[in-house]
Amino acid sequence: MSYSPRLKEKYNSEIISELTKKFGYKTLMQVPKLEKIVISQGIGEATGDKKLIDAALTDLSRIAGQKAVATVSKKDVSNFKLRKGVEIGTKVTLRGDNMFEFLDRFISVALPRTRDFHGVSPKGFDGRGNYNMGVKEHIIFPEIDIDKVTKIFGMDITFVTSAQNDEEGKALLDAFGFPFSKN
Repeated sequence: MSYSPRLKEKYNSEIISELTKKFGYKTLMQVPKLEKIVISQGIGEATGDKKLIDAALTDLSRIAGQKAVATVSKKDVSNFKLRKGVEIGTKVTLRGDNMFEFLDRFISVALPRTRDFHGVSPKGFDGRGNYNMGVKEHIIFPEIDIDKVTKIFGMDITFVTSAQNDEEGKALLDAFGFPFSKN
């Protein structure tokens, strides 16, 4: 028997039928699914200290469970003392089992550890069923040892779905157990 993530099993056994009932899909291919999760960090201070990128890459790789890559600037901006080709951020794209594992840890462990957490805003949808949100502190993840952290970074997380609109995307994330606030 091979291992399959808990939320992947839940999607196949419960969520597909739940969404089909709610929206009246005719085929299985119409049911929205989570395609990928993109986690990115912009590190503005990296122009002055290259070690911040290395620390952020290590932490993001540990959080995501796969290797993160550095992002580079595309053009010169003199006001920010930025040169073209300088590493200024990190990102990782999760698909498949890694994506479901991260989503499970994010919903059940990391979000409840957030200070003053009252649910995530339902206003982060982009009109096409994708959801964007920001996390102010990366230390909410249990993979990060707080004693070894030199600087606390924020991160942006994008949940890319195959939904056609925001209503379907929200229903999909709700079915996964996403804690949307009621406001």
